[in-house]
Amino acid sequence: MATKAEKIVAGLGGLDNIEEVEGCITRLRTEVKDPSLVNDAALKAAGAHGVVKMGTAIQVVIGTDADPIAADIEDMM
Repeated sequence: MATKAEKIVAGLGGLDNIEEVEGCITRLRTEVKDPSLVNDAALKAAGAHGVVKMGTAIQVVIGTDADPIAADIEDMM
């Protein structure tokens, strides 16, 4: 069974697509190489409340566990 962090990575297009990730209170702030690989439905299925896209900057709204999930993703990178 995939962890929440693994599901979010998949929704962001995989580890190779993620340039940067940081937790910010209730959001994961990420920078991706190719925003077309980001799958909103997969991110919402992984527990995201919303996804905000601004070019290659993607914010995944996930609630108060954003910081631990960001740390988990950084550990995978």
